[in-house]
Amino acid sequence: MPDIKHFDPDTALVQVEELFWRDSADATSIQAVAAATGLNRSSLYATFGGKRDLYLAALRRYLRARAEPALRQLADDDRGLPAIREFFAELITIRCTGAYSGWGCMIVNAHVGGEREDTEVRALLNQHHRHLRDALQAALDTARRHGQLADGTATDAAADVLTLLAYGVNLRSRAGEDAAALRQTVAAALAQLEPPRDGDAGSGPRR
Repeated sequence: MPDIKHFDPDTALVQVEELFWRDSADATSIQAVAAATGLNRSSLYATFGGKRDLYLAALRRYLRARAEPALRQLADDDRGLPAIREFFAELITIRCTGAYSGWGCMIVNAHVGGEREDTEVRALLNQHHRHLRDALQAALDTARRHGQLADGTATDAAADVLTLLAYGVNLRSRAGEDAAALRQTVAAALAQLEPPRDGDAGSGPRR
């Protein structure tokens, strides 16, 4: 007769995800996972497998539940630049305030940690990178249709720049940068995409 689980695997996976997100896979032992979830090793191994399997399951959940919904919303938004501004504003708010303040992004954390050496992890990171860039380009293409971009703006190149900006926001927030400084940087970057306003000299950030 199969064993009956006396815990909710989905709830346990959320706890595991948050542990790896906050502390990284390299710094998290299986003992720490057991302590955080209240489960013994045998239950963890029987349900999820070893530490690598646990991390992959947690990373996939982070992508599915936290990252991808925001990217789909951005790609489907018909407002153009206002949607991009809102995307970055919400990103900064999440990274700098609330329960997850200072944790950065689990995806970006993996890019700079030992986790990236795993080929399956690296495939997930590359997948997320493509989805982030594609969502930003979709929003930029919308902005161009609405006449919100400066003449000659290449949306593919701009999407590359904004993708790197999103990585930078995540890294700097984890390093302790304050929200106001991040907002100022994002505003300056987005101002470069807009058409000149009357009276602009044609150089420097447009405000």
